[in-house]
Amino acid sequence: MESDSQGKKAMSSDTAEFAPTGIPGMDEMLEGKGIPRGYNVILAGGPGSGKTIFSIQFLSNGITMFDEPGVYVSVDESPIFIRDNMAKLGFDLERLEERGEFAILDVSPIRYMKGKMVGEKVSTAFRVGKKDFSLLDFRRELSSIMEGIDARRVVIDPITILMLQHADEAERRYAMIDLMQALAITGSTSLIISELRGTALEREHQFEEYLAQGVILQRTQVMRGELIKTIQVEKMRGLDHDNQPRPYRITSSGIEVYPSERVL
Repeated sequence: MESDSQGKKAMSSDTAEFAPTGIPGMDEMLEGKGIPRGYNVILAGGPGSGKTIFSIQFLSNGITMFDEPGVYVSVDESPIFIRDNMAKLGFDLERLEERGEFAILDVSPIRYMKGKMVGEKVSTAFRVGKKDFSLLDFRRELSSIMEGIDARRVVIDPITILMLQHADEAERRYAMIDLMQALAITGSTSLIISELRGTALEREHQFEEYLAQGVILQRTQVMRGELIKTIQVEKMRGLDHDNQPRPYRITSSGIEVYPSERVL
């Protein structure tokens, strides 16, 4: 056990250049190395594509395989639901929280469930209230939480709703620039979840994709009368990545990518 622990910490030292996802088959599409450390990466997909599962695997594997604590920023789903749904796939987020290696920052609107308010006091997640929410408050709270657990990985899920507080398109762009700069300063490797507009290969690119160092797309397409899920590393600066769409499945233990299979 001692040698395993030493191996983990060696892989996650400050001199390490990559943050492997640990997702079966995914790192093979990234030169067998993973995401370059410190990158902001857009993970875009439609409903049901498994974006949240991918991101939780990225964070959980970072902790259990590479000794890298992580923070999950929930923008549109209660931490209670996240913990429950991920537990069904074998991810014990509560245990990681108790160990001080994982934290959830809830910036979503107050919700109601079975007649009871789900909000400030119900979960142990950190929360930025809706009334006094601002991007500056969010950045301060996120920075504080990251420092508290020495986080090396961050997920924001999804960025789309977070940006809707800015009615003006120019304001949204400036806010996105500020957020990505703030994440870059932390030195963390970040996944920023976004909604994919359309599943066709030819598509309209979103502003945040030009700012990010990497873009990963998850699509669900109809081929030969069947629904097929594909994942594509559209951009990963400085890495000789596989840019071809590859099939993947959402299994009982999470996402599994098949990097040697072609989508016909």
